[in-house]
Amino acid sequence: MKAGAFLFDLDGTLVDTEAAWTRAIVEFVRSRGAETMFEEILPAVVGRNWIDIDEEIHRRFPVLGKADPMRDAVELRGFYDRIATDPESMVIGSSVEFFKKASALAPCAIVSGSPHDDVVAAARLCGIEDRVALVLGAGEYAAGKPSPSGYLKAAELLSVPPRDCVVVEDSTVGVKAGVDAGMQVVALDRASLVKQTFEGQRWLVRDLSEIDFEKEFS
Repeated sequence: MKAGAFLFDLDGTLVDTEAAWTRAIVEFVRSRGAETMFEEILPAVVGRNWIDIDEEIHRRFPVLGKADPMRDAVELRGFYDRIATDPESMVIGSSVEFFKKASALAPCAIVSGSPHDDVVAAARLCGIEDRVALVLGAGEYAAGKPSPSGYLKAAELLSVPPRDCVVVEDSTVGVKAGVDAGMQVVALDRASLVKQTFEGQRWLVRDLSEIDFEKEFS
């Protein structure tokens, strides 16, 4: 197909950070006087928007008080930085190479459930900050995945019809968001810690290097 834009997820697609964020949330919750475990928090994290995650952990643990996603994100970052001591090791090299090829062909956006500043920092870590045409982070579109609103807003801002957009995703909810947006979807099945179920995608791969980029998109 002739792609008008490529719209990428971030966590689990370009950077392998979801386990580290989950551990950070566990420590965050414990610091507020509640007890939880990695296995309990992980399903609430994978593929989800930070605003939805924050609301859920506050609902599960009333001792945390009222949810405040932006304030909590700042506090959580301190726990994350102590856990993610080697951030470069989290970069998914083959996905970054795919992004670089895509950015030479069409505008590339990152549509993520992470806070905007974290998305920008991750793009910088991946060495693609100057290749990103648009960043949409948590709170910058109507609803988190599986809602298609983030991808539809990205297409609108890039002035590209949804049918001409290629979404690159690694989660059940992310793939559904892209499909429901009427876009062509690459489902990246990296055998994550939480089993994902994909439906409606055009491509299904274990690694983005499996796609013959020139054949599919040039």
